Amino acid sequence: MSMSRKLGAEFIGTFWLVLGGCGSAVLAAAFPEVGIGLLGVALAFGLTVLTMAFAIGHISGCHLNPAVSVGLLVGGRFPAAELAPYVVAQVLGGIAGAAVLYVIASGQPGFETAGFASNGFGAHSPGGYSLLAALVCEVVMTFMFLLIILGATDQRAPAALAPVAIGLGLTLVHLISIPVTNTSVNPARSTGVALFEGGWAISQLWLFWVAPIVGAALAGVCYRWLGASDD
Repeated sequence: MSMSRKLGAEFIGTFWLVLGGCGSAVLAAAFPEVGIGLLGVALAFGLTVLTMAFAIGHISGCHLNPAVSVGLLVGGRFPAAELAPYVVAQVLGGIAGAAVLYVIASGQPGFETAGFASNGFGAHSPGGYSLLAALVCEVVMTFMFLLIILGATDQRAPAALAPVAIGLGLTLVHLISIPVTNTSVNPARSTGVALFEGGWAISQLWLFWVAPIVGAALAGVCYRWLGASDD
């Protein structure tokens, strides 16, 4: 598969992740009387990854996330030469998804960004959780998400079920951590919406790059041992 097609798939997939996941939080989570709530938002993020894994997994691997690319690199599943182009495509896709979401959301009278599904800690955590709590949460949640990805895509695992396991894994991650950080585990997702929220969201964005990448790298190291063949 050519690099241009891989990068195009990553751009489109991350665009859909941000538009679908963050869009559910901005447009539908608290909609009067029929809002989808926390469970609906968690499912929306999981469903975006599940659907795109079936749609583009055979093209680019469907990373949609710089942390996933790093975790797969450390785990020996992804070439180092492709890391930077993948990350750029993912971040641009995330920004494009956030831009479309902003255009849609701003069409409502009296629109205010009101966080715009950005990730935060302290006063900007949905539950008021501290920097340390947010750091630990994002590292651990990304670690577990990458273990799911690495295990589900292992050549010894049932290949057809990998997208289901990964999508449900991301849903569970969101169910646990939305109250803490609004759930990142994905620097591209965090960057896209933070640029439109501005201010505090940009000043806290560093955490949602550092923590997911650390968690993903640790998972890559762990799975090299955990999934090693005894032969």
